[in-house]
Amino acid sequence: MTEEAQPKRVVVVGAGWAGLGATYHLAKQGYDVTLLEAGPYPGGLVAGWQTTAGKSVEAGIHGFWYPYKNIFALINELEINPFTTWTRSAQYSPAGLEVESPIFQDLPRLPTPIGTFIYPQFQRLPLIDRLSALPLFYSLIDFDNSDEAWRRYDYVTARELFKSFGVSARLYKEAFEPMLLVGLFAPGEQCSAAATLGMLYFFILAHQADFDVVWCRGTVGEKIFRPWVERIEKAGVKVLPKHRVTDLIIDSNNRATGVVCGDEVFEADAVIFAVGVTGMKKIVANSPSLQSRDEFRNLHNLGAIDVLATRLWFDRKIDIPRASNACFGFDDTTGWTFFDLNALHDEYKHEEGTVIEADFYHANQFLNWSDEEIVAKVQRYLTTCVPGFREAKVIDSSVIRLPQAVTHFAPGSYRHMLPAKTSFSNVFMSGDWIINRHGSWSQEKAYVTGLEAANLVISHLGDGTIAEILPVEEDEAHIQIARNINQTVRNLGKSMLPNFWLP
Repeated sequence: MTEEAQPKRVVVVGAGWAGLGATYHLAKQGYDVTLLEAGPYPGGLVAGWQTTAGKSVEAGIHGFWYPYKNIFALINELEINPFTTWTRSAQYSPAGLEVESPIFQDLPRLPTPIGTFIYPQFQRLPLIDRLSALPLFYSLIDFDNSDEAWRRYDYVTARELFKSFGVSARLYKEAFEPMLLVGLFAPGEQCSAAATLGMLYFFILAHQADFDVVWCRGTVGEKIFRPWVERIEKAGVKVLPKHRVTDLIIDSNNRATGVVCGDEVFEADAVIFAVGVTGMKKIVANSPSLQSRDEFRNLHNLGAIDVLATRLWFDRKIDIPRASNACFGFDDTTGWTFFDLNALHDEYKHEEGTVIEADFYHANQFLNWSDEEIVAKVQRYLTTCVPGFREAKVIDSSVIRLPQAVTHFAPGSYRHMLPAKTSFSNVFMSGDWIINRHGSWSQEKAYVTGLEAANLVISHLGDGTIAEILPVEEDEAHIQIARNINQTVRNLGKSMLPNFWLP
């Protein structure tokens, strides 16, 4: 921007991956950016914080998977080193160890999805059950992340999808539903088939190495967001925590000219919302301007899922075979994970005892339990997986209840989700629940949508360079061929057959 020109003002609402991503790029382009965060510090639930005793806790552990190309590019740009090496993982049930996963990129690459099925070391699941998943491969070909595919599969539950393609009951119970409980945070009968296919393809099935994961060597707030926010503030951004948005000021030209936080008004040439579903619904409920539009009123049809995050300090060292572990079958509708923080976090590397993070998803039935009941339950469950926990004593603990914390991709929810562009000409959306065609999920999707929103602001206001967004790795050749053939057959069917079947 020229020195004579007054920098255009952009207000970004929400300081998670999406909000920080949009803010950082726009600040580098010379915009006058104000970042509003309802919480006490940037980063929201992802960031983590310290207790009054000085111990680090966070609202669940977040992994960084192999296809997170854009986040890894950001880390390189910030010149920080927040991650562990690639880690192996395991899966447990009440019967004990069920499967161990290798570092997939270290093994000979096989055409998708062969490596994903062959390389994990299943302890009990018979081969015949694993083979029952092969017909499901057609749905992965048919679901190409297009709007049409989302609308076709979104009304179907994941459980119906797996049943219709002949997946065995045991494979569903011991493999697919556990993936849903820790990937989409809900049981199969409560998950959209479209979201299921998108999530499974991105994290597991698109390419052999996609399931490989690294972890932050401390809280995300300390290792990533703190240096990132420092860089953002040096670029001139006003980062304002404890600012809860209550309304927008809209002019006669359908433009937002200001963002209201109680008695304060922040003037704006463009606005980016970068908050989760629950936060956005609260903003809409208090905002007459947003309530005036169907697209925002309809957000109240969307839901979110309860999470329970616990951290336990034990009085002795316990031998834990794998640092990251997923668990299923302990409760019918709840999945959980546990992590050896002595192996993952720098802070606990030389701790005399053992520090464990155990996170529960779709944990609504546990939120009203007392801390003591929850800690006792976690220790019982850990003992089932690793017997060494039986004799250990819990010397400290943290229990964090997170009602309505993560997006619920319920059947039929797609039609109520928002695209990045809204009916207000200069108001844009970002977050992991926003409709886009990039194909990523979770933290990577949130960050990508933040960059996409920044690009829409640049296009709208006419200043700055568009952010480069790295695409997901191309489909392998045989997948591309199969999808082209499938689409040709679909188009032929549309031209020849009457349109009386439900999508």
